[in-house]
Amino acid sequence: MKIATLDGIVEIAEEVKEEKPHTINPFDYVKAINANHNFIMVDEVSEKQYNPYIVNKALSFGMDTVIQANEMNSRPHLDKRLQFLFLINSVRPRKRFNPWLKAEKIEDLNVIKQYYQYSTDKALQILNILTPRQIDVIKERLYTGGVKNERQSHSD
Repeated sequence: MKIATLDGIVEIAEEVKEEKPHTINPFDYVKAINANHNFIMVDEVSEKQYNPYIVNKALSFGMDTVIQANEMNSRPHLDKRLQFLFLINSVRPRKRFNPWLKAEKIEDLNVIKQYYQYSTDKALQILNILTPRQIDVIKERLYTGGVKNERQSHSD
């Protein structure tokens, strides 16, 4: 990069590139613990990026890693490095694919919650009792018109 001074002298300044520290995903730690046993916690930056909650939750879905995950959940006061060392040394290396559990979304639940002003638990109980025709009647009564509601009714 050239910089002109008041004297008319052109100076060449070197571009300084700042290196950003490599970010480590919590699932990189899970992969290191499960499959390859690479010790990726090499400095303080990588130690700060270790998220024990996510790692323990991911390991808790496996039948052969749930006990180790529970041990670390019961000891949250330990340093992150110690937790990682325990897991990497106690879990046998193996490729594991444990699906991440997600909550089921029930499409008519919000309609029932809005119509009866119920909590989610009560609306789930009511959902088992109501027939599809009764739910359609509730949807018709809640229909207020407008562009947004027309799009929703066409997508159903």
